[in-house]
Amino acid sequence: MIVKIVVLFLVAMGVMAMFGKLRVPGADRLAQARCPKCGRFRIGKGQCPCGHIGKGKG
Repeated sequence: MIVKIVVLFLVAMGVMAMFGKLRVPGADRLAQARCPKCGRFRIGKGQCPCGHIGKGKG
């Protein structure tokens, strides 16, 4: 009985590990939408509220 519980636990942990390795679609695009200076999300191509201008410039 204990062996069955341990095996089920290990299988469940393996399934969780597989789901943990999955990448969220659009995660890299979402990371690029952040301001490199302050980390806030930028909408559009305009200036960030912190004063940082555009991507990679500032």
